[in-house]
Amino acid sequence: MVEVMEKAYTLGLYEKAMPPFLSWKEKLLAAKEAGFDFVEISIDETEEKLCRLDMSKEERLGLISLMMETGMPIRTMCLSGHRKYPFGSNKSEDCKRSLEIMKKAIELADDLGIRVIQLAGYDVYYEESSLETKKRFLSNLKEAVCLAEKSGIILGFETMETEFMNTVEKAMKYVTLVDSAYLSVYPDIGNLTNAAVTYKTDVLEDLYLGKGHLAAMHLKETVPGKFREIPFGTGHVDFEAAIQAAWELGVRKFVAEFWYVGNPDWKEDLKSAHDRFATLLNQR
Repeated sequence: MVEVMEKAYTLGLYEKAMPPFLSWKEKLLAAKEAGFDFVEISIDETEEKLCRLDMSKEERLGLISLMMETGMPIRTMCLSGHRKYPFGSNKSEDCKRSLEIMKKAIELADDLGIRVIQLAGYDVYYEESSLETKKRFLSNLKEAVCLAEKSGIILGFETMETEFMNTVEKAMKYVTLVDSAYLSVYPDIGNLTNAAVTYKTDVLEDLYLGKGHLAAMHLKETVPGKFREIPFGTGHVDFEAAIQAAWELGVRKFVAEFWYVGNPDWKEDLKSAHDRFATLLNQR
């Protein structure tokens, strides 16, 4: 009998890589067909996605049933809804909404079996950043982490495209200040690469500053000044070096982040992305 070696990593697929008109069953099956291990659900700033936080018990059970039926789980959440309702907002109603979103996101993650919630590293996005927004961000972040601790859900900062938190080093400032096992960094290697170009820093050296606090990694392509919808292989991200460094730092959960932009051959895009990264990960 030949023993099948189990992979030492999991490779997920960002939900927005698939057409938005697909049902959840179709999305899960498409991810499975392409070879991925799990799907990362998107909770962005649109009301359509934020409404997912209010799924009924029946809807949650239905989604769990689909995961079991298809054999394709949802195991991470990209919570970018805080771009519109940030922790550091000068508007009290938006601050209140930010914590409501966080509470509901943790409850949804707990119900669905999601292990990691990726937080958008913004104190504010549509407002001007200041010392006050940063103080408010930290205060509300501490409340958010308390909620996560109760459920055992990991929160991980995404390194963003704005100056506030575009490096692991900047994310680690808040990880250190909060000092919780449930707050970590979930770096986006594409955004880190762009930050390195802007600030003349070293991407891998920056990654190492998060040693012991890296929950997962977004594998995304970028070019200088552009952060989204760049096809893999056409940008400047050194995925091989990034994956090697992440592996040495103990990262074993990766997500291919890219977008469906209307390509009729989108299923081929999924398979191509999976094979590109699986090849690199299988070399570890």
